[in-house]
Amino acid sequence: MEISKKEFLKLPVSPGVYIFYAKNTPIYIGKAINLKNRLNSYLSKNLLPKTKKMVASANYVEYILVNSEIESLLLEAELIKKYKPKYNIVLKDDKNPLYIVITKDEFPRILTVRKLLTFDYRLATVYGPFPNSSEVKKILKIIRKIVPFSDHKLGKKPCIYSHLGLCSPCPSAVARIKNYELRIMNLKRYTQNIKKIKQILSRKFSFVRNQLVKEMKTLSKQNKFEEALVIREKIKTLDYITQVKSNIKWYLENPNLIEDIRSQELRELKKILSTYCRIHNTNLVRIECFDIAHLAGLHPTASMVVFENGQELKSAYRHFKIRQKKSNSDYDSMKEVAIRRVKNLENWGRPDLIIVDGGYGQVKLFDNEFKRYNIPVIGIAKNPDRIVFPNGNKLKLQGPAQLFLERIRDEAHRFARRLHHKLINKYLTLDS
Repeated sequence: MEISKKEFLKLPVSPGVYIFYAKNTPIYIGKAINLKNRLNSYLSKNLLPKTKKMVASANYVEYILVNSEIESLLLEAELIKKYKPKYNIVLKDDKNPLYIVITKDEFPRILTVRKLLTFDYRLATVYGPFPNSSEVKKILKIIRKIVPFSDHKLGKKPCIYSHLGLCSPCPSAVARIKNYELRIMNLKRYTQNIKKIKQILSRKFSFVRNQLVKEMKTLSKQNKFEEALVIREKIKTLDYITQVKSNIKWYLENPNLIEDIRSQELRELKKILSTYCRIHNTNLVRIECFDIAHLAGLHPTASMVVFENGQELKSAYRHFKIRQKKSNSDYDSMKEVAIRRVKNLENWGRPDLIIVDGGYGQVKLFDNEFKRYNIPVIGIAKNPDRIVFPNGNKLKLQGPAQLFLERIRDEAHRFARRLHHKLINKYLTLDS
């Protein structure tokens, strides 16, 4: 597309990669969580001189939609490696790249270092260099939630991270243990954690995952269910940061890949609805998903997220503050939201499908309100994830439709928690 406000206003509010061209040659490649906002920022009058020169040199820009922020990061790196655009080098700052180092102490520490010359890297395992320091720190922060580690020297008492489970066992605590066997056992635990982190940084994700699954099953057999649940959450986090739903090379071969994937997901979902709900000719242009968030009935909220043609339509999102007295009842809260949504059916737009985060009870409440308008309602129940229909039928999630339903369910959950957390923080601030 040409570089103009008129064209950029047509861009989707989605993650992706964009490429500026000068005479059919890529001169700059970037990534964005929100393509519309990011590319419109290049039309600002307050650009830095180097950026202003790049935009002035460009004839047009292309973009590629992706599934997630992680995929945009990978695709950006792949394209820069392939085309080596000159402004990707010119626009970089003068900072040194970042390295991750794991020391070879008795209790190895995990550190980030900019200049290896100032660090005796012969006494450490080194990963890098990484040009984007914020991405490295973000990755290490997530890894620490899966596998705890230490970044400090031995002290007289356990560090603050040990109380949060992010440095466990804490070397400072282990070093003070007088019982030899107990000390060795904790040292072994810490060493195993470091080994897992090395495997993650070496992209041996499946090996680490298999180890965690094995630990979870062992704890379950020993009836240590709470500890097993903690391991399960670690596995889910590992899956989140390592799972790439689409091969990056596919984007290079087909720039319209994401649109094709969305179309396939909607076709599969329509097929399911036709089979199990006896609904035909449903176009599924507009799909809404509802979720409830509360803490023991305190400040309950609900969310409505909207997807059009498989993409988020964030301008149509809605938050609900639950008004009814039985605020700790998901059923009563869902009923209130359903009634309020029906009242705004014309003002907010008519959905082709409604998805409820919940089981048969929640689905039935919504269906009672919307069946008179011939709007189908389905639910997504957990453990295992499955579709729930108003007639009581259930279907295990699988295939392309599964990816779409999980994505819209997770988005509704995120949006519901957003308002709920604001209300809780406000309540705690006022209470203090």
